[in-house]
Formats: sequence, structure tokens, C-alpha cells
Amino acid sequence: MSFIKTTEQDSNYNHLEKMSVSELLTSINNEDKTVPRAVEKALPQIEILVKQIVIKLKQGGRLFYIGAGTSGRLGILDASECPPTFGVSHDLVIGLIAGGDTAIRKAVEFAEDSVTQGWKDLEAYNISNEDVVVGIAASGTTPYVVSALETCNENNITTGCITCNKNSPLSQTSKFPVEVVVGPEFVTGSSRMKAGTAQKLVLNMVTTSSMIQIGHVRGNKMVDMQLSNNKLVDRGVKMIMNELNVSETEALKLLNKHNSVRNVIKNYNNETRK
Repeated sequence: MSFIKTTEQDSNYNHLEKMSVSELLTSINNEDKTVPRAVEKALPQIEILVKQIVIKLKQGGRLFYIGAGTSGRLGILDASECPPTFGVSHDLVIGLIAGGDTAIRKAVEFAEDSVTQGWKDLEAYNISNEDVVVGIAASGTTPYVVSALETCNENNITTGCITCNKNSPLSQTSKFPVEVVVGPEFVTGSSRMKAGTAQKLVLNMVTTSSMIQIGHVRGNKMVDMQLSNNKLVDRGVKMIMNELNVSETEALKLLNKHNSVRNVIKNYNNETRK
């Protein structure tokens, strides 16, 4: 299959330095508008990947994201938001980045070029065929990611990917690829822009739909969210007030007693039946 790296193709715009601020912003916004349409075209692929993730999570497995640079940071961001949002363990969704934690804030030179470190990073978490590993790379060529998924395949570990080029080495390596082709970037090759936005949208879909499927949302509410600040406590109180038709004072009292919205609803209903 032919492989054209559209993420590296020349921008549709030129002489950017001669544009006014208004022209720059309008042009970037026009390019950004194309991203949701590109994601829409990939929905069938995303659905297949999510279904595989849900199967593994329901069986006690974990979801791993592995990437480099912007892609790696987006994976870590998405993974880090699952515990407070859905009340799951920090060990359920794990984000790994080439160069380790240092690379979250500062680029680590040549880290993405290693063909052995990605698998080593997964091994540190005792990766097994109960888990799912999703490689994230806009180009679809990052050695750190591609080689890690190759070794996962050799060990019968379910693999997926999120990339922004068709028929890339990463797509061909992944068992369940997601390809969101956003085309050339506004600044040539700056894949933190449209490609990064596309990846963030897909990651939102993957974890949100997976967490709903395994039971961490009731109705449309985050009933398992961690009550880690006043805003979330207030949100929890409102959920309980609406669900149980109790006063704000009573809702807060119940929330302090049971420590989660789900526990309040479950115990309140049980106690009411007695």
C-alpha cells in the first residue's frame, strides 16, 4: 500500500509572516474547522477500537497510550483525567511518552527514535495480553511507537493506534488502526495543530465511551468522580438533589457520609426500602 505523509506536505498558505493577526487567526480557524469532519470519517474505525478496549477493560485489563512529543503528551493528559472524572484507578489508563516524565515538559532529543525503549517502558508495567496498547503518532512513523506495537503483536497483546496519515507503518502494524487524515498543517509540518486537535478529539471519544460502557456514568452524570475540590463537591451535591429530590443540606450531609454520588444513591435507595 502506498504511503503519503500528508502531515508533512506543504501548507496551503504562504508568506505567513506578511499576514495580519486577523488573517492568521482566521486562516488557522478555517483549517481547524476541517478537523471534526476528518474525525467523522474515522468513526467506524474508532468504534471498532473502542469495542476492543471495552472487552479488555471488562475482563480486568488496562489501556495503555504510548507516544512521543505532542502525541505522547496528549495520551498522558487523557489518561490522567480518567481517575478524577470517572473514579477509576490510576492504573487503569496509563500514558507513556518517549523520554519519560521529563519529556512531558521538555523535549528529550532523539528519544522517539529508539526501537527498543517503547517495549521496555511497557514491560515496566508488567504488560500482558490482558491489556490494550494504543500507539499515538501523527506521522505514523515514530520508531519508539511502531517498534513497541510490533513487540506487542509478537506477544499477542491487542494493539490500536491514532494517526493522521493513511497506510502508515503504524497503521499497518496496529490490529485496530484509527486514521484521521487532516491534511497539511497551517505551518508546514507543525502536527501539534490540526493533527494534535484530531488526536485529542479521538482520545476524548475513546476514554469517555469506554468508561460509560464499563459503568462509570449514570444517566449523563459522572457519579464516580473524585470529590477533589469544592467545585466537584458542589456538582455532586446538585446531582444528589436532582436524583433524590432532597435539600442541599441533606445532599451535602449524604455526600460527606458516603464519599461518592454513586454510593449516596445506592445506599439511600437501599435504606428507603427498609
